[in-house]
Amino acid sequence: MGSSLPAAAVADATHRVDLRIELNYQVDAPGAHFVFNVHAAHTPSQTLRTEDLVLSPPIAPQMYTDLISGNRCMRLRAAPGPLKLAYSVSLDLLQHRDDPAAIDEVPLASLPSEVLGFLCASRHCPSDQLTAIADAAFGSLPKGYGRIQAIRDHVRADADIAPGDLAHRMIALCRAVQVPARFVTGVACGGADLAWTAPRLQACVEVYLGHRWYILDPSTSAAPTGFVRFGTGRDAADVAFATVFGSIASRTPIVSARTLGASLADSGRTAVSNDSAAARCASDRLSMFALRSVVATQAS
Repeated sequence: MGSSLPAAAVADATHRVDLRIELNYQVDAPGAHFVFNVHAAHTPSQTLRTEDLVLSPPIAPQMYTDLISGNRCMRLRAAPGPLKLAYSVSLDLLQHRDDPAAIDEVPLASLPSEVLGFLCASRHCPSDQLTAIADAAFGSLPKGYGRIQAIRDHVRADADIAPGDLAHRMIALCRAVQVPARFVTGVACGGADLAWTAPRLQACVEVYLGHRWYILDPSTSAAPTGFVRFGTGRDAADVAFATVFGSIASRTPIVSARTLGASLADSGRTAVSNDSAAARCASDRLSMFALRSVVATQAS
């Protein structure tokens, strides 16, 4: 695979997702400050139709968009006592499907300037310390989507890596072989190996290949489907679902979702991206999805 041109499209699909998230906290005295990143991102391939936010007790939050990442954030101060956040959104997801075998790596000289920062080591992704390891394990493999799958499978099979660190390890190894990689958060509303699994808050990996960003989940051999994006950053330090300044106790998040349109199953046959065109800055084009999808199964 010597070409760095974008892979030819196999097919596109759009589906509707209705999502609801509930977060519950018990805030200790004298109160706490919160910064939330739980609002669905605005992207060309993720079109928000309606959204609603309810805070209990009623609090007037401050909404802002991060100037660097484009992430939508909300900050507030909560008094001691219970705090409940309920967020719901209805949106349309556009998925672009590609043949994985046709997706090549982009030579360093051809990378867009705004992508270069995702080659550098970051707080939780010390890629500069893994260069020798990555080169020994993956340096001889053919460059392209297949090599990134090999990195994902290697990370997933490493029993010494805690589940919460899988995404960071995969990002660090990708950067160590000069493939830009970044950390994405959101809700996986569709199944990975099945047509449906319970929706869940999820952290995944996006890699820049074939002039698009593709998403992979290092905790499974398939990629998340129906993935609703919240935040994008270098690692978890940039895109925590909630950053809290103060003493609190939290309960397990409650997440529910309903999908309409194309099937969300992953058959392992195609690669999918929600990047509507070549990459631009994260604030105006936050893309998605490298998964191998059900489309080929339906056609076979």
